[in-house]
Amino acid sequence: MDNKLQQLIATIKKLENELSQEINKKEAEFRYQIQGKKIRFDQEIKRQHKLVATRISRYVKEAELHNIFTIPFIWACLIPALFLDAFVSLFQAVCFPIYKIPKVKRSSYIVIDRHALSYLNTIEKLNCIYCGYFNGLIAYIHEIAGRTEQYWCPIKHARRTSGFHSRYSRFLEYGDAEGYRQEINKVRHAFEDLQTSEEDEEELMRRAED
Repeated sequence: MDNKLQQLIATIKKLENELSQEINKKEAEFRYQIQGKKIRFDQEIKRQHKLVATRISRYVKEAELHNIFTIPFIWACLIPALFLDAFVSLFQAVCFPIYKIPKVKRSSYIVIDRHALSYLNTIEKLNCIYCGYFNGLIAYIHEIAGRTEQYWCPIKHARRTSGFHSRYSRFLEYGDAEGYRQEINKVRHAFEDLQTSEEDEEELMRRAED
């Protein structure tokens, strides 16, 4: 392993330790604990949070009319999202083992935990569940699409794009015909880093929970 790669790995480890420390600081500051997938607050903090919550009647009364008007459009998007979630999950369950691509861990992207906050009323909790699911789903699908693209067409675009997925940096340069023919098979199977990163993520979560 060359020195540059060793330095990068050391930097990543250092940043992971710093992140773990910051998570622990926030837990202490706001007096909550992460236990598996559950977030637990001190009873006194929960009581204080409930005092801050806005009553539903007041929340609805103070809501702006144009926001209320858009509610059906927002929630209608949930129907195709559920179908997309199911089909994309089925796609990777069937195809990724064939391509020998590591599967995307759905729970790493779709995180729903803000409904546990007692200072939110029922409507706010539903909104947070919706946003956590929908945005997490998009990130989940983005990663599945990125890994699929690495297998089938790992070539960078000539034009600049506004959003790069996590696999894009490994793609071959646009216009590099010789490099494409020489490296295509290597690049489309270059997923070794995912196993290491997933193990590191699990270790980081264990540290945060300890």
